Amino acid sequence: MTLGPEAVPGRDRWGERLPRTLGLGSAVAVLIGSTIGSGIFRVPAGAAEKLHEPGPVLLAWVLGGLIALFGALTYAELAAAMPRSGGVFAYILEGFGPLPAFLFGWSELAVIRASALGAIATIFAEYLGYFIPMTPGQIRLVAAAAVLAVGILNYVDVRAAAAAMNLTTVAKYAALAGLGVLAFAAGDGSTSHFTPAWSGGLSLSLLGTALIAIMWTYDGWADLSFVGGEVKDPARTLPLALIVGTSLIVLIYLLLNLAYIYLVPLPEMARSPLIAATAANRIPLFHGAGGAVISAVVMVSAFSTLIGSMLTGPRIFFALADRGLFFSGLARVSPRYKSPSVAVGLATLLGVVYVLLNDFQALADKFILGIWPFYSLAVAAVFVLRRTRPDMPRPYRTWGYPVVPALFLVASVAMVVNALWTDPLNTGITFAIILAGIPVYYAWRAFGTPGAAALQPDTKPL
Repeated sequence: MTLGPEAVPGRDRWGERLPRTLGLGSAVAVLIGSTIGSGIFRVPAGAAEKLHEPGPVLLAWVLGGLIALFGALTYAELAAAMPRSGGVFAYILEGFGPLPAFLFGWSELAVIRASALGAIATIFAEYLGYFIPMTPGQIRLVAAAAVLAVGILNYVDVRAAAAAMNLTTVAKYAALAGLGVLAFAAGDGSTSHFTPAWSGGLSLSLLGTALIAIMWTYDGWADLSFVGGEVKDPARTLPLALIVGTSLIVLIYLLLNLAYIYLVPLPEMARSPLIAATAANRIPLFHGAGGAVISAVVMVSAFSTLIGSMLTGPRIFFALADRGLFFSGLARVSPRYKSPSVAVGLATLLGVVYVLLNDFQALADKFILGIWPFYSLAVAAVFVLRRTRPDMPRPYRTWGYPVVPALFLVASVAMVVNALWTDPLNTGITFAIILAGIPVYYAWRAFGTPGAAALQPDTKPL
């Protein structure tokens, strides 16, 4: 299903209406900022609890990094060929048609994006509670306020949102790199914590369970594709930003895990849910204020990710309507602010509702279990489009094709199957929500009005 953009006024040659304002620096910041949130401060303890030894723990993080990098290498081809709003949505639409693409948009609308916004905002509020004691109810209200504030920012000024993203991303990456370096340069740690590295034997089921949580920390590398319709010189910028940004994330995560293990013995690490604060307290330069330092870093990190999630997620809703698969109003671009105003407003509303009705773990589980089947489908589109669209312009071609995308597919399918095996209830509920989109799609086809209004310039102020 390919739109003929050259025949539609107000669209560029890729069929996009939103202005292309994001350069390479902003694109890398969107990817890193959307990815590095709160997970790296919490998940390493869970991985240590499941895998028990440094070797398997580090192996799990390396595998997670490779999966993310293989996905980014594959998405780079798709993003360069189809630099459109919605990213994954556009790739699935071209590769597999409207129903699977609708199910992705439906899933983002019904559960994935709102749960992601809620989970990230909850972490921000929880760590603010380190400095200002709050009740659980107050934490939820602060989290809801954070979602609302970021929604307003993305509604009224995309450039300001991108600038805030750039600033907070640089700040948090520098802080994390500093923590990693200080751990080895000035920390009260020991290399003996790395021995024995591996005594032999490894449960593949436990490795898979650990990987699901680890992939929560890596998730975000695909978010850049959602704003593909707003990236300047996309044929060059998108592949470069995907590969550079994902590589930088893998490097900082490995550095931090090495630092955690150096500072904190693995058995203690497994009992330290706030492992980053525990590790920071082993650095004398912080004079026992490691908890305060880490809490401040987590707040900046989570807020940066919240900006990124609000910047990228509504573009999926926008693309869904813009391609005629949902209410055309969702594809409206504000004439004043040049933002997908209705889509941003809806994402903000859903994020506030979810954060008030769910706890962090429920939100995180809904997000990670719901998104990976669609990541797999988008990567599979590379194989389909190589066969069905051999003449499609491809400014970048996936390095290591077909091995790299095939390995990504094997790993992601294995994670989903493992989730079904180890947590059938949550996984089943999430998949049921996804499949509920099928009757919605056919009802829309039968009774809905395609988003034809989205194919012409907007005239109503918002």
